[in-house]
Amino acid sequence: MLLDQCPETLPSRAYYDADWFRAEQSAIWAREWVYAGRLNDTALGTMRRVQVAGQNLILCRDDAGHVTAFHNTCRHRGAELCAEADRPLGRLITCPYHAWAYATDGRLVSVAHATPTADFRREDHALYPVQTKDWNGFLYLCLADDTPPFCPDAGTHALDNWPMRDLVTGHRMVTDLACNWKIFWENYNECLHCPGIHPELSDRVPVYRQGVMSAAETPTPPDGPVLKAGTSTWTVSGQPCGPEFPRLTAQERASGHNFVTLYPTMFIVAHVDHARAVSLVPLGPETTRLTAEWLFLPETLAQPGFDLAAVTDFATTVLTQDARACEMNQRGLRSSRHRTGRLMPQEFDIHNFHHWVLSRLEPGHINDRP
Repeated sequence: MLLDQCPETLPSRAYYDADWFRAEQSAIWAREWVYAGRLNDTALGTMRRVQVAGQNLILCRDDAGHVTAFHNTCRHRGAELCAEADRPLGRLITCPYHAWAYATDGRLVSVAHATPTADFRREDHALYPVQTKDWNGFLYLCLADDTPPFCPDAGTHALDNWPMRDLVTGHRMVTDLACNWKIFWENYNECLHCPGIHPELSDRVPVYRQGVMSAAETPTPPDGPVLKAGTSTWTVSGQPCGPEFPRLTAQERASGHNFVTLYPTMFIVAHVDHARAVSLVPLGPETTRLTAEWLFLPETLAQPGFDLAAVTDFATTVLTQDARACEMNQRGLRSSRHRTGRLMPQEFDIHNFHHWVLSRLEPGHINDRP
């Protein structure tokens, strides 16, 4: 897995140039599956606004639990259907401007007080649909008509032994990072920074002290447990915050943290007692919104004296350290002298990520220029 060369990185302008950002919005974020929140955080009989690739959308969940999504645009004259962050759905989606009404599957049902002529066909004026997917209680949207395969890096069955659909959100952290979204993924894909940036994490995960994340990154693979002796999860104490999930294999328990990644939108970390989802929304070439959600069984949250901070503080520290490192990286890339960087052999996953990005862009977007 180690690289046999030190290849160049993406050009510096890929991280701040407006043209690069627009190209990625249309070629990546508008064509891939993008995380839109947990199913159980979208109440029955509600709709809420969602932004994907700069597009204003509505995500609907009717009283029967059926999920649909549409562009937030009435077919009459283009008015916004939902101006609030969320609101009750009812039986129909009704435009607040002229009261055109649509079924929750998008069909036009009524044009209210208008009197269309014979050439107007209601079946031609349904809402513009957006594809939806529910995986392990995570909801995803895709703007493309020809949706790509849904392919988490560890496979669609990677979380089968966790009770993912039963987990509820116990804590949510939202922060805006002053960096390009790709910088976050690059930081995620290497651990050369771990000894200097993450002292607490490197203590919890001994292999990280060597600046590597796996045996494939070093000629002398480490042996011994993945987590520090006497710990089994990513809480402040290292002890489970509640009952451990009963269906996990011995290997899944020994791993201490099981990562599942879905570019470009999120990664999930499953522990023996809880899970965490970290998702990204690019707000601009140099601004990225990060949302971290901690997921628990309801009975874990209901324990007398349950201390939420004793769980969330450890990973929050790690994410905060990563945020500072990413922002530091972004600021340095603005140098007029710096055109590209060089990857080290251990950074093969960054090299793979760069190939993933470039494979989705048109050739005209990847030529360097001042």
